[in-house]
Amino acid sequence: MTIKPLQYGQYYHIYNRGNNRENLFVEPRNYPYFLKQYTKHILPVAETYAYSLLPNHFHFAIRTRTESEQETYWQQEILPFSPNKQLFKLRKPSQAFKNMFIAYTRAFNRATGRTGTLFERPFHRKLIDNHAYFLTLINYIHQNPQKHGLIDDFRDWKWSSYGAYCSDQHSNIQRKEVIAWFGGQRNFAEAHNAELTNLEDLSILWNDE
Repeated sequence: MTIKPLQYGQYYHIYNRGNNRENLFVEPRNYPYFLKQYTKHILPVAETYAYSLLPNHFHFAIRTRTESEQETYWQQEILPFSPNKQLFKLRKPSQAFKNMFIAYTRAFNRATGRTGTLFERPFHRKLIDNHAYFLTLINYIHQNPQKHGLIDDFRDWKWSSYGAYCSDQHSNIQRKEVIAWFGGQRNFAEAHNAELTNLEDLSILWNDE
């Protein structure tokens, strides 16, 4: 089966797990390092709306930047701080994710003494093609740690974007846009109080059991 590369200017649910269900994060320091690599490789090619990192898998809701948006991001966020003033080079979103996985795997293998592939290949992606799917996905991603029994209340899970939505501190999450889509902070919180038990809701999401 041929996996279609990520297209520019599209919304996606990006998800993946460890190869053979192996843990991707074995120490607390692995989580921030993964997010650091995400910031380095993915922020130039995509906006992020939600994420959740669990021991053996992760979820992201993103929108890939258009070609012109990539160049604008480069000029505003990278070029002014780049010591060698490189010229803009368009990046393919799928390749950016692959580069991130390679960089993280190398560091993880070096630190743990393991070898070989860490992530399932190819990484999983699903096009988000309607508003209802998107809002359900945001909720699903944030509730995922509780769904898997890792914590009693998903709001307390450190390695998800939910905390960014309850804060006014700077974040790379597209907070204002998402809150507006939910119809305000109160509606956002109330939507997250609902359990995703409806089969129609669950059927559109990846079965990550």
